[in-house]
Amino acid sequence: MTQQTATDTSGIDLLQNAFRSFDHAATTLQESYQALAARVEQLDLELAASNEALRVNLQEKEEMRGHLAAILESLTTGVLVADEGGAIVRCNRAAETLVGSPRSRLLGRPLASVLDDCKLDGGGYPLAAPNGIPLSLSRAMLRNRSGQATGSILLLHDISAVRRLEERLQRRDRLAAMGEVVGRIAHEIRNPLGSVELFASMLRKDLRFEPERRRYAEHISMAVQAMDRLLANLLVCTRPHCPKLQWHTTEPLLREALTLAVHATARANLDIHIHVDDAVPRIWCDASQMKQVLLNLILNAAQAMPDGGTLQIAVTADREGEAGPASARIAVSDTGIGIDPGIRSRLFDPFFTTREEGTGLGLAIVHAIVEGHRGRVEVDSAVGRGSTFAVVLPMGQREE
Repeated sequence: MTQQTATDTSGIDLLQNAFRSFDHAATTLQESYQALAARVEQLDLELAASNEALRVNLQEKEEMRGHLAAILESLTTGVLVADEGGAIVRCNRAAETLVGSPRSRLLGRPLASVLDDCKLDGGGYPLAAPNGIPLSLSRAMLRNRSGQATGSILLLHDISAVRRLEERLQRRDRLAAMGEVVGRIAHEIRNPLGSVELFASMLRKDLRFEPERRRYAEHISMAVQAMDRLLANLLVCTRPHCPKLQWHTTEPLLREALTLAVHATARANLDIHIHVDDAVPRIWCDASQMKQVLLNLILNAAQAMPDGGTLQIAVTADREGEAGPASARIAVSDTGIGIDPGIRSRLFDPFFTTREEGTGLGLAIVHAIVEGHRGRVEVDSAVGRGSTFAVVLPMGQREE
């Protein structure tokens, strides 16, 4: 009986020890689980923060990518990017326009082949795009951060504005050189012309009773006066008088010029339209000189439409400034025969004309007077569709 009791007591002790070990293990396991749960929660927070940072970073990069793409597409300079093999991998809208091919036909093609097809692989200046726009090309290598070449980039620059400035400077140089010569020649010619006119007037008096011979003296006087007018016009186009600038109401100025040209416009049977923008009620100019400019342009337009057509004179604000229009644009347009591109650069040269009866001084005088007003003359013409001569004048804020 005693031995069995001792055995039962030993078994209970073992069982109690087992329970205590189990409780200890369970407590340890619970603590480990709680630590693991806390760690998992911390990792979840860190992962969420990392994901948010990654999302923000990706969003910023996407916005930057879109911004750079928008900048690339907004450039007026054409951009063609080629890879290491020379194939085009990127281009912008300006490149499509200047090259004359859509993007779908440019991507993947060899850059050299595209330039060869467009005749842009030469070394001249300027190069001409398929649509006639003057271009200049510049190339550069694309390199990664380590300096290794990863491709190339070609820039197509539209130099139309530069060419117009170059033509204006060349024209000014020609006129300046011609002005020096013409001034001296005109002075030398006018002295003997004055003597001829004096003797012709004396002959008219002496021959007042001989009508037949008196007529010869009158012809001499008329010829001398015509030569003097020619010299005066030539001096105007090479050395224009300083304009007396004032504000003048726009529409009456245009109609006075049309009245002066009524003999040509009525004979040509023209349909005439006048449009004056409300933003340009007045023009800062010398009225007499500006009427001469308009008269010459209207006569040229009428002569370009021998079978009739439409003559339009439009005055608009050329550029808006803080205090209103910065310049006025007076455009005289016709629907006549147009101007051959080969002679456009010589239009304002004195004595250059395509008409047998012309003197070639009309447009030269226009150019000289407009330059004296610190303005410019722009020409837009298409053979068979007509021409537009636009006079752009400052509105006079600074001069006033």
